[in-house]
Amino acid sequence: MLVVDFIYDDDCPNVEAARRNLRDALLTCNLPERWTEHRIGDPGVPARARGFGSPTILVDGKDVAGAEASAERCCRVYPTGGGVPSVELICAALERANDSRPRSA
Repeated sequence: MLVVDFIYDDDCPNVEAARRNLRDALLTCNLPERWTEHRIGDPGVPARARGFGSPTILVDGKDVAGAEASAERCCRVYPTGGGVPSVELICAALERANDSRPRSA
């Protein structure tokens, strides 16, 4: 099963649009609408979800746009359209992660 993380900041204006695109991408890829949300700055955020701006979507620990963790900041900019990862970008990351999984014989 893929591990999907949604990282956000309460003050980010792009959170709802990014959440909607994540939901649409999962539906497009015929995957369950299941992910874990992490609010930037919360003490319980796992190490894999630290150091990213808002909104960020990780699939199996990798940022959908290929960004590396650095300093947390409020808002991100994506190469595919402003501050929200596109459905297509998220789908591509989901498909890459699925393709890299071992196949059963």
